[in-house]
Amino acid sequence: MEFFDNLWSIIKTIQFRDVVDILAIALIIFGLLKLIRETRAVQLLKGLMFLLAAYILSSIFNLVMLSTLLRLFFEASVIIIVVIFQPEIRKALEQMGRTKNWRKYIRVLSNYGRSDELEKAVRKSIIDAADTSVIFSRSRTGALIVFERETMLSDIASTGTIVDAETSVALFGNIFFNKAPLHDGAGIIRDGKLFAAGCILPLTGNKNVDINLGTRHRAALGISEQSDAVVLVVSEETGVISLAVEGQLERDLTRDKLIKRLNALLLDEIEEEESKYRRLRKGRKK
Repeated sequence: MEFFDNLWSIIKTIQFRDVVDILAIALIIFGLLKLIRETRAVQLLKGLMFLLAAYILSSIFNLVMLSTLLRLFFEASVIIIVVIFQPEIRKALEQMGRTKNWRKYIRVLSNYGRSDELEKAVRKSIIDAADTSVIFSRSRTGALIVFERETMLSDIASTGTIVDAETSVALFGNIFFNKAPLHDGAGIIRDGKLFAAGCILPLTGNKNVDINLGTRHRAALGISEQSDAVVLVVSEETGVISLAVEGQLERDLTRDKLIKRLNALLLDEIEEEESKYRRLRKGRKK
């Protein structure tokens, strides 16, 4: 009975802000667990839990040296966790940044009034990329084309050559011709234009990727894992046309399927953000 009295006295002291605080911490923990599941970080987390259990037991049984050593380890745990989980932390922060709408609205605002022109340029770049991929598929010419979305890829573009030109089948053909100086790198499409070419992409860290996939496909998966970009890949060995989206590879695409998929991923997003901005403006005028 005394236990329940003590429990009730504690419950009575809980305020609304305490509930919010607990829920916030629970959501953070849930988000971290969701982020690191099925990654190598899970094994590292198990190791940390083992050390925590060893520290608790060493304190209970008064194992002075072991408990002191583990206490020193956990005092530096913030730095250790940042070092160990650096890829996962970076991925989480990037995902958090993508969920913010302010950048989308700024981009839509900067293009407001010329949205039809932007949509036309994006649509043309999709058709040009699809037509080029069919030609490359037949001739077994490798290609890697990155369609930039919300996450800006200026740091990736700086590893190549700035082009900033309207897309065309001839332009793609010249860049990815197997004796051209830029053919081994990736092309980056920004707002319907070929912004840069010959760019170096990060390779995927996923150890479960098909061993038959070459460097182009691994690079496509890598940049799609680290950003929200959509990446078109044409295999030099097989001629297979693929798309990498959010770390997943969609293979054996035909021209029509490729255009339909790119329209859904690129054009629907433009139309959605444009309509959101228009509704926002109407609401402010009222």
